[in-house]
Amino acid sequence: MKIVIFGANGPTGRQATRQAIAEGHTVTAVTRRPGEFPLSDSLLRVVGADVHDPSAVARAVAGQDAVISALGVPYGRSPVTVYSEGITHIAQAMTKHGVRRLVCVSSTVLFGVPAPGETFFFRKVLEPFIARTMGRTVYDDMRRMEEIVRESGHEWTVVRPAGLFDADAVSDYRVATSRLPGRFTSRADLGDALLREAAGPPHVREFVDVRTTEGVPSFFAVIRKEAFGG
Repeated sequence: MKIVIFGANGPTGRQATRQAIAEGHTVTAVTRRPGEFPLSDSLLRVVGADVHDPSAVARAVAGQDAVISALGVPYGRSPVTVYSEGITHIAQAMTKHGVRRLVCVSSTVLFGVPAPGETFFFRKVLEPFIARTMGRTVYDDMRRMEEIVRESGHEWTVVRPAGLFDADAVSDYRVATSRLPGRFTSRADLGDALLREAAGPPHVREFVDVRTTEGVPSFFAVIRKEAFGG
């Protein structure tokens, strides 16, 4: 099938792109800096576009069978709009070109329930601090994005991973429509889950948790690397 991936040059986007090509899909990888995109293949088309530009988004979506949004930004204090503005333009382009299938990434935090089986400190102190202080602007915009997706009328799935980390291969990860126990999701597993949803049979109009259960790192190692670049 023909799949367009927004945020393709991010760590998750590159995983999804690589895996889609390996499975024989025709991929349009959308990135603001196409010259820096590290992958090449006869099945791959790299397109330079900014999701804040509705015309560029519409050109990338035209002729596709499914859309994957792997947009992401680091934590910071400045207001974040890339999720909500990006998905607005993506949804508009899908309507214009008659593309129905949409899969996008948010966060397990947005389930709004405590992590099953977690310690009191994690549930009541650590995760709230991350969600309401360190990552507040990111999660606020993710919520806006989810509401736009919910109201779009498309055949959507929102994938909500936990703390992301890098892994060499896809594992025997878990998927559910409610929050799962565990703190981490590898980007390899997330990329695979995005493709499974895009290609079907999908969880249509559902929020899906993806959780890695083997080979996970320590919590503070992930926070140091992902939130602070250490």
